[in-house]
Amino acid sequence: MLLTVTDLSCARGPAQVLAGVGFGVAAGEALILRGPNGAGKTTLLRTLAGLTPPLAGDIDCAPDAIAYAGHADGLKAQLTVAENLRFWAGAFATRDIGPALDAFDLHPLADRRAGEMSAGQKRRLSLARLLVTGRPVWCLDEPTVSLDVENVARFARAVEAHLATGGAAVIATHIDLGLPNARTLDVTPFMARRLRADDPFGGDPFGGDPFAAESLR
Repeated sequence: MLLTVTDLSCARGPAQVLAGVGFGVAAGEALILRGPNGAGKTTLLRTLAGLTPPLAGDIDCAPDAIAYAGHADGLKAQLTVAENLRFWAGAFATRDIGPALDAFDLHPLADRRAGEMSAGQKRRLSLARLLVTGRPVWCLDEPTVSLDVENVARFARAVEAHLATGGAAVIATHIDLGLPNARTLDVTPFMARRLRADDPFGGDPFGGDPFAAESLR
């Protein structure tokens, strides 16, 4: 297993969101997280990525094995597509940005500044950064937001290629990506009980999301 989670409890701010979560993800496998809005999918992914400390339980994964892509694109607007990818390749001590440009059809946009791109183009660039991390486990939160049908398929092919080379992925998504060797985990049974009506969130442990989700770690 590249990632094993045992009896994990997660919180968003002061509110416990999930309790008793357990699963494993092997090389070549994708795990699709399902559940209604506010069920804790983002909180779980942030906890796996080390952005939010767990309340309890264990996350067994090699150091620096996880790349996290969240809701924000996390791009430097004044840099071009190629410069953004080179920046992240340098941050993760990798070199070749060619496969990332290829996977998301970004060669025609390589010299365009990120700030001048459409929402869908920015999302493609954001996801392309995964390919320069060199990390085997991708934790992805609604990665297909702003993508059209063609680029959803392009993203799915990138994930398939990652799995084929021994990688793994944990993906929160509401759409069917048609991924091979994909399993589904519904987080609803792990939702913690709602708090009292006099708690800081007025009885709602989800209380909005106080985090500005980081786009890549």
